[in-house]
Amino acid sequence: MRCPKIHATYHTLRDTRGLPWPKDHGKKEDADLLDWPHAMFGFQKNNVSNQREHLILLIGSIHIRQISKHEQHPKLDDHVLDTTMNKLFKNYKRWCKHLGRKTSLWLPAIQQEVQQRKLLYMGLYLLIWGEAANLWFMPECLCYLYHHMAFELYGVLAGNVSPSTGENVRPSYGGEEEAFLKKVVTPISKIVQMDEAERNGETKSKHMRRRNYDDLNAYFWSRGCFRLGWPMRVDADFFKKRSNMCELCSSSTPQVCVRVCFILATVRSWAQRSRRRWWWSGGGSPEFLWLSTFSDGSGSMKHAIT
Repeated sequence: MRCPKIHATYHTLRDTRGLPWPKDHGKKEDADLLDWPHAMFGFQKNNVSNQREHLILLIGSIHIRQISKHEQHPKLDDHVLDTTMNKLFKNYKRWCKHLGRKTSLWLPAIQQEVQQRKLLYMGLYLLIWGEAANLWFMPECLCYLYHHMAFELYGVLAGNVSPSTGENVRPSYGGEEEAFLKKVVTPISKIVQMDEAERNGETKSKHMRRRNYDDLNAYFWSRGCFRLGWPMRVDADFFKKRSNMCELCSSSTPQVCVRVCFILATVRSWAQRSRRRWWWSGGGSPEFLWLSTFSDGSGSMKHAIT
């Protein structure tokens, strides 16, 4: 903390003015911006401590490289925060662009609250990343989680009212200690565990019926991932066992299965016919392979043995 630029970041994080804290939460005197998502979204206490240090050093290192060393009392300006956000949200912005969605990084109209909102967005992203465990192998899944949680953060700070309850909106998975770990991370992680441990009697399930982290992450490469909803629907295809899905197209919906399986079967049939034509035209015969190996391209034969 002796470095002035590190101290400037730490001092900016202490600005918690205007944040709507939960009614049953006892605010500490030394609370900072990361304590607010801890109380609202239910992150683990140790994770908050680790990501607080992570965020301070991340912004401080960029601040040191960009600001003149001769400045006696440096302040944390928007250019430093924008540079940090561009590096931190690079993959998230690409994901939103690929799916044709706008990012959830909405900034307030009041200029005094812009820095606070940017720090909250970065802090929320690091808290999700720090508590994701094996979901690190699913970067697009983390983008999906952050997309909805950042939108909830914006709704809470903007004072939006829920049309169903008539009260101010609250995070879908908040309200208790370790809520994010228990209600978000654990259900997704159990999918891989169930597929690995799934057995038919005394024999293991077929390899094609198992899903690893790459298979689950591929679910978030298309716009169809938003059918999962927020809060996530337990009856969605994403949470269903592989044994309940079609082995060819991995769909549990009959209407989708018929259409996709027809396309896949047509493509496979076309590929098989093309391969047979190539073989019977001489492309797969031993004589053709031998001639293509020892021919120099001008019609004459090379010496096989020199």
